[in-house]
Amino acid sequence: MQKHEIVNNIKIEKLIFGGNWLAIAPDGKKIIISWWAIPGSFVNVKILKSKKNYYEWQLLETVKKSPLEQDLPAHFQVYGGCKWLPINYDDQLSIKEWQVKESFNHIREFVENTNFHPIVASPEIYGYRNKVEFSWGKYISEKEWIHDDFRFWFHKQWVFDRIIDCTYCALADDEINAIFKRIDEFSRQSGLPTYDQKTQLGFWRHLVVRKTHFTQQLMLIFSINSDYPNYSRKEEWLIKVFTNVLAKDFPNIKSIYLLYNTWKADIVTWEFELIFWQKTIKENLLWKTFEINPKSFFQTNSLWAEKLYWEVVKLLWEDDKKWTALDLYAGTGTIGIILSEFFKKVYSVELVKESSEDGKHNAILNNCNNIEFVNAKVEKFLEEFVKTWEKPEVLVIDPPREWMHPDALPNIISFNSKTIIYVSCNPSTLARDLDYILKNSTYKVTDVIPVDMFPHTHHIETIVKLVK
Repeated sequence: MQKHEIVNNIKIEKLIFGGNWLAIAPDGKKIIISWWAIPGSFVNVKILKSKKNYYEWQLLETVKKSPLEQDLPAHFQVYGGCKWLPINYDDQLSIKEWQVKESFNHIREFVENTNFHPIVASPEIYGYRNKVEFSWGKYISEKEWIHDDFRFWFHKQWVFDRIIDCTYCALADDEINAIFKRIDEFSRQSGLPTYDQKTQLGFWRHLVVRKTHFTQQLMLIFSINSDYPNYSRKEEWLIKVFTNVLAKDFPNIKSIYLLYNTWKADIVTWEFELIFWQKTIKENLLWKTFEINPKSFFQTNSLWAEKLYWEVVKLLWEDDKKWTALDLYAGTGTIGIILSEFFKKVYSVELVKESSEDGKHNAILNNCNNIEFVNAKVEKFLEEFVKTWEKPEVLVIDPPREWMHPDALPNIISFNSKTIIYVSCNPSTLARDLDYILKNSTYKVTDVIPVDMFPHTHHIETIVKLVK
């Protein structure tokens, strides 16, 4: 089979890692499909690459729907961030639970007596996102006969300079959707152009909406291009007048910022100006309070983050409260602050200084006096920690999606800690790291708990407990 060849009526077999899909080619080789499909559906595809053991194919169209596909309400729209909406939620859970179990296949001999818990479903499957980012931009395509200079929604997946035309996000709640519509109307009526990713010209860039679940507080961040040639204080004044009216109509809005972004990417950085009321909003998780600023990292699903952390607490419930815990890849230290109530000492290790500063602030806010924040690369820190500091009895590891640095693994083993809790957002890298730990130590895996924090997406969290 040749590159660019089109093959019809291929059945989608199952989900594999990274949100890709697996099918079998007529010649028996595996097919990796990176575009959206549903298991059980039949599709037409085009060959992009031919590898030794598999093909990479692009999905062209679905010719027969999967029995897993469900009808959606008329106002629901499927886009890159919620591609699983057409799959019944119970089927989503089954797919994800199977994916986690399959990731352990190559270390099956080490987990024969492991307790694989049923996947923990999300208590809310719609409107759960506490952070939504909308982008202004264009959609210009000669192939599709589209030339639209003003759009406001999400980027088309894998296309940096095109905004898709949607009006409702099923993963954001009704209040966020209503605020979006008001801002959409205002920005169109302003007469100011959208930012062009190719030319770096235009005014409106992107909007970040953050909403806490338990306290129902809202923060808005308007990102504008301050290098816009005709930019003046008049535009700023118009935004401030509008946002003051908006805040009266939506009393949950507690904080509004202007972000002056001259970078090419739509990111929350650079220069902020607080134009309405509070600098931060507050969220409650379990028995702790956390302040969130424009740059803060916080779990996207607050309600389910609380349950995720509670599962971690339960796995450590019987451990000695005089022990020391080490929280690696700690971010803003949320897990460490919660666990500080249960241990003599907690060290929170994070590379990004701003995240640690947020953690320090929230530790003071919660009267946590037994947590220490350390700015360092985990692999470098562990090497020194093993030599000079007291050895912790508990390690909590929550690495980024891509990986845990290989240099960190030998030091994790050398701690000889009694318990390791590994919180993973990527089953494939989790299995790779466990493979090293189990083959080079006397640890055993006692519990594996899949947790669905992100309904209607391929993402899955997994909590693993290892003991000596």
